Amino acid sequence: MVNNLAAGFLAEGVAVDMILIKAGGGHVKAIPSGVRIIKLNARTSMLSLPRLVMYLWRERPNALLAAKDRAGRVALLARWLAGVPTRVVLRLGMHLSQSLEGKSRLTKALRYYPIRWLYPWADGIIVVSDGVADDLAQVAGLPRSRIKVVANPTVTPDLPRLAAETPEDQWLTDKAGHPVIIAAGRLTRQKGFIDLLQAFALLRRQLPCRLLIMGEGPDRQKLEEEIVRLDLADSVRLPGFVHNPYSWMARADLFVLSSHFEGSPNVLKEALALGTPVVATDCNSGPRQILQDGKYGPLVPVNDPESLARAMAQVLAEPPDRTALPEAVADYTIEASSRAYLDELGIKTSAAGQP
Repeated sequence: MVNNLAAGFLAEGVAVDMILIKAGGGHVKAIPSGVRIIKLNARTSMLSLPRLVMYLWRERPNALLAAKDRAGRVALLARWLAGVPTRVVLRLGMHLSQSLEGKSRLTKALRYYPIRWLYPWADGIIVVSDGVADDLAQVAGLPRSRIKVVANPTVTPDLPRLAAETPEDQWLTDKAGHPVIIAAGRLTRQKGFIDLLQAFALLRRQLPCRLLIMGEGPDRQKLEEEIVRLDLADSVRLPGFVHNPYSWMARADLFVLSSHFEGSPNVLKEALALGTPVVATDCNSGPRQILQDGKYGPLVPVNDPESLARAMAQVLAEPPDRTALPEAVADYTIEASSRAYLDELGIKTSAAGQP
């Protein structure tokens, strides 16, 4: 999402530095050309503080957007220590209280108290959904009016081209009368893939179908064991990281988001943008807002495989008009999102794209 924003800023004529606390992973390679990359090479956000102070003192940028919570706290401290007038805007993409559910009081305190102390110093706070905004206002003790909801820049111009490529899985190129269900995300408890497997096992009793869960993560072994326990080895695959997931999603008969909590799930928006029918859990933040209270796809309770199975069967039996689904994500474009961010960052551009 930050790379997409950087591309949008460049298109508006704004010079962009990308400050990387850690420089690794595929996202670094995908940083748009034209962005100047600043590598701090720090092990943690807090250890990056001295170098960030020096950067701000030397470069004095008009504005600094901090993309995550810990980076935001360090950005506010660095601005104070550097003594510069740089406008600092924080971006939060996660439902904080839900992500810390079940954690100890000490763990929660170590996360919440710095937020309550530092966030009032921010010139702007951007979140990705109404649910995240309501949660952050309570956690940080801030007026809800201080927090601005801006849609993620999820729908990119490259999406149709990537969707048109041939997927690398035979289940999608030769369905042989078996509908294919797709899910995607890091293999962790948050994504609710155990619930999805149990729901799929119920669905398989009435309909021959297949399930592909794209992604990698620490829960792979647990999911593989559940697939064996449910006797689904012939109808479920975990292909791992997929370089181009959009070609898979575009050919799927159904996309399922089974998460326990989210901020604003980009993968759900991408499925809708591709015209793929969806089912989603009604977790605390994101899906209900994206699906407009169920207008563009069924919402089911979290941790309820039976309801999830029924919703999946319903959509497969009576699929919606695929051409109408992209309407749900019409506001999630790079252009609309980047302009809203620039407005909050206090950077104005002319019609000719001059900052």
